[in-house]
Amino acid sequence: MESTDKIKVALALLLVAAGVTGFYLLPATPVVLRPLSVVAGLLSGVGVLWFSQLGQEFMGYARDSVKEAQKVVWPNKKETWQITGVVFLFVGVLALFMWVVDTGLAWLFYDVVLGRG
Repeated sequence: MESTDKIKVALALLLVAAGVTGFYLLPATPVVLRPLSVVAGLLSGVGVLWFSQLGQEFMGYARDSVKEAQKVVWPNKKETWQITGVVFLFVGVLALFMWVVDTGLAWLFYDVVLGRG
């Protein structure tokens, strides 16, 4: 990262911090000014970051992410219900298996090994 980009990132962070600081320093009476200072700090920070190399790389990454998300093939309603049924069936079988193992181990340790039956 170049020194100008480092300065831009530092300036963006300072602008965001100034917006948050403004939220706490402004009086509570005008309700609109406090959140407005945070929004102004965020927007100005994003505006400065936009023109840095890091901001441009992030925008390229975001564009590629949107393109990949558009390639996703979503299941239709019938497939969704079928998959949900399989998941519920699997959870039921697993719960039954765990209950059988738990009961068997309790019987083995308490009744057979310790003789408390």
